Amino acid sequence: MPVNPRQHSFEPLIVAFCCNWCSYAGGDLAGADRLSYPAGVRIIRVPCCSRVSPNLILRAFQRGADGVVVAGCHPGDCHYDGGNYLARRRLTLLHRFLEFLGMEASRFTVCWISASEGERFAAVMTEITQKIWSLGPNRKLRDTR
Repeated sequence: MPVNPRQHSFEPLIVAFCCNWCSYAGGDLAGADRLSYPAGVRIIRVPCCSRVSPNLILRAFQRGADGVVVAGCHPGDCHYDGGNYLARRRLTLLHRFLEFLGMEASRFTVCWISASEGERFAAVMTEITQKIWSLGPNRKLRDTR
């Protein structure tokens, strides 16, 4: 199988919307423990994962993200009494919408990471980056203007 040199120079850009109370703290713990995760991950801290609207995710893809992650508290542990349940319902519908648009479903991921799971945070971000690297650049929703 011929090797595509263009694909090997590809560095995925992952936008991660992280809950302030759990996932962002997990990322902070990963940094404090000097655990490495890919440099292409851009973390955006949000008050709760339920505050991430589908428009933000679509805009991230449009502005050049190759993958998007929404990371929140484990179900039942939300500081806002059920924000993660709302996010799970809303983002499941968005996942179906992205498939309808013809995007690879694995470019968008929702995961639950607590504040004490720094190792899990690093592992999830590494796994997602590897998955996106195998898919190649996002060409479907990217705004080329």
